[in-house]
Amino acid sequence: MGRRPSVFVRPVSMDEGRRLQRISRTAKDPVRLRRAIVVLMSAQGQTAKDITSLMQVSEDYVRDVIHAFNERGFDALDPKWSGGRPQMISERVREHIRLIARMSPVDWNIAAFSTWSLAKLAAHLVERHVVATISRETLRRILRDGKVSWQATTTWKASTDPGFIAKMHRVLALYDAPPTDGRVICVDEFGPLNLMPRKGKAWRRAGRPRRLRATYNCYGGVMHMLAALDLATGKIYYRIRKRKRWREFLGLLKALCTRWPGEKLYLVLDNFSPHKHTEVRTWAADNDVELVFLPTYGSWLNWIESEFAALRYFALNGTDHRTHAEQNATIAAYVRWRNARAAPKTNFAPDSPIRTWTQYPAKAA
Repeated sequence: MGRRPSVFVRPVSMDEGRRLQRISRTAKDPVRLRRAIVVLMSAQGQTAKDITSLMQVSEDYVRDVIHAFNERGFDALDPKWSGGRPQMISERVREHIRLIARMSPVDWNIAAFSTWSLAKLAAHLVERHVVATISRETLRRILRDGKVSWQATTTWKASTDPGFIAKMHRVLALYDAPPTDGRVICVDEFGPLNLMPRKGKAWRRAGRPRRLRATYNCYGGVMHMLAALDLATGKIYYRIRKRKRWREFLGLLKALCTRWPGEKLYLVLDNFSPHKHTEVRTWAADNDVELVFLPTYGSWLNWIESEFAALRYFALNGTDHRTHAEQNATIAAYVRWRNARAAPKTNFAPDSPIRTWTQYPAKAA
């Protein structure tokens, strides 16, 4: 059998040669890099046999790359990935695997453990003849493709409040259509404000997180923030006290009445015992203040909760205040910044399923 004729790349221009050289130096894709080197070596006059020896590839590979470049130019350097080999496990079996993964081992009368690991699940699938064999990586991909992920178990705390729906609709009505004879105020307590390092996130160089001291000691006592959110302006008014008894709460309400004299106040608040104290109820009835209590386990309906979350995230997380004066100054600076940019609060959870509730759901969705 005669020797196969040598194959060379077509004549390459000066610009094409520089481009091939640049690709051979900077390409991050190994396939593109290897093909560019083959073409560059052929353009320099090296035979397919010589390139095969230097690049440790087959001669057919070198010839295919050269022919492709001669036909399609630089486009031939880019890999054209195929779909890979066909699936060995049918889609029906894959769906069955995902169903088993979402079940507990207890449902299969396996008392030794209560949750699956990939290895245990793979062994169970083989034992039940769902598949003949399956690797953990294949199993992981099947679950991922079916949007089945490893998640923590959460709890569902059902409300025992028989008036849940009525109370919720009352609060939503105040949010959606504030009364014309007064203003709606969301009131709650935030805290405890102790002097401990608070974890947080910040932009840092990779692998070099910011460090805070570690301590189990809490010096300086605890403070509490009593706050009110005015929905008409979106501004927050607050005071920080050592206690959060009914006396401190009543003091906040009196300050709110002084701020808006002659207006009726509709106060949205939770069922914290100081809020329901006899002195508080009596004073509210005598001063044209309506206490609108949230349903049990419905504190998330209080609009001020999201403001507290933002305060914690932007002003307190990642800090390590050594005195309450320092911490209080930080809170004051944040509230001033926030109030300067405040806007009226409207459209509370407009697309939430709670808008269509006619009865309290029996279980979590």
